[in-house]
Amino acid sequence: MRSSPPALRTLSELRASGYRSRTLREELRENLLNYLRVGRPLFEGIQGYEETVVPAVENALLCGHDMIFLGERGQAKSRMIRALTGLLDEWIPYVAGSEIRDDPEAPVSIQAREVVEQCGGETEIAWLHRSERYGEKLATPDVSIADLIGDVDPIKVAEGRHLSDEYTIHFGMLPRSHRGLFCINELPDLTEKVQVGLFNVMEERDVQIKGHNVRLPLDVLVVASANPEDYTSRGRIITPLKDRYAAQIRTHYPSRRETELSIVEAEVQLPRVEDIQVRVPDYMADIVGEVTFQARNSPDVCQASGVSVRMTIANYETMVANAVRRALRHGEAAAIPRVSDLDALASSTTGKIELEYAGTEMSDEELLQGLLRRAAHRVFEEQALGEKLKPVVEAFDSGWQVEVAADLAAVDYLEGLDEIAGLRQAAVELAGGDSPEALASAIEFILEGLHLGNQLNKNVREGRARYQVA
Repeated sequence: MRSSPPALRTLSELRASGYRSRTLREELRENLLNYLRVGRPLFEGIQGYEETVVPAVENALLCGHDMIFLGERGQAKSRMIRALTGLLDEWIPYVAGSEIRDDPEAPVSIQAREVVEQCGGETEIAWLHRSERYGEKLATPDVSIADLIGDVDPIKVAEGRHLSDEYTIHFGMLPRSHRGLFCINELPDLTEKVQVGLFNVMEERDVQIKGHNVRLPLDVLVVASANPEDYTSRGRIITPLKDRYAAQIRTHYPSRRETELSIVEAEVQLPRVEDIQVRVPDYMADIVGEVTFQARNSPDVCQASGVSVRMTIANYETMVANAVRRALRHGEAAAIPRVSDLDALASSTTGKIELEYAGTEMSDEELLQGLLRRAAHRVFEEQALGEKLKPVVEAFDSGWQVEVAADLAAVDYLEGLDEIAGLRQAAVELAGGDSPEALASAIEFILEGLHLGNQLNKNVREGRARYQVA
């Protein structure tokens, strides 16, 4: 929650208060040290980077290094960069009316320098919140030097000012981020000409605008993000600019399914329906998470483009939405996803993965079905239900068949359930209860697991699946 800015309104009042001016890097370093002393996390809600990315970022900040975050899509690069503003002081003073929010104790623009020189201790100051000290630009081929650095303002020239007058300059986004953080997303997409224009900002900390001999010592931390694939497919970061980024932070996807699902639980937006309880069994959540892990290791999926955590989140939400629709249709009290709901993931998966080989005979749908089968099989094996399900397999050997579908009511699964030895008991233990909705989900998972273990056949027709022994 934002507090009120200090009541100090002139430079003399500011000095009398004991305020100490700090450079941006001093501010970030000292505030980070305070975080470390009390054990406060640098990034709230970012998981899986505690031993890898976070220490690298902390080292860079302690050194005052500009940073480039390098990683595939969906690895929280932009989120971490924006979160760095939390290290800034909540309020800082600046010369009122200054275009680039000059420090009243160290003004750099001609406008602020003249105001401080003329008014001295009576210089009016204003206060800038940390949320306003962040600038961001998505790099595209049409971004120009004028956008980032600045240009001569023709309107000011038309008003009678000389081209050599520093007041004719219209500052770009970088100078307007003075005393703050500036992020360039997808850095390789900048043209080489524009990348060259960043050299002075990042090394000498000044700007050059057309014919003006402007010495503007900017106090800014320049951060960027890029995907490794972009180095060859869309553009590249020229070597001198890459060299000026003193820290390259390599991001990655979660290494454990538990971490992936913990991120999902924090990010999902599930549909809320009055009088319907939404509950996702652990094994169904595990399947959704495992689908993403299978995709990240599949030779049929282009790993250079990455498989984002956003796919896991979208799949989780889609699976639950399908269960909610069924619960509404049948007037059920609970929406509990089943294996048959996984077919709905086609809409949330196929747009987020790319086939490795163009022109392959494999379709997106075939790829998804393969991922779903491998994920469900692995999760089923982790349950170690083999001995408990021997009576179930024997019952199917004697001629039993079971038909399931995503649109069937849960109570339909209970008809004849007790005739299949061991199935109810195994389903109750797996579901942790005996509600019809929970049992229906557990029954489908058991039958699918037996099928994937080559103990049952599965025939699919018109959206319905029949499990039986050949």
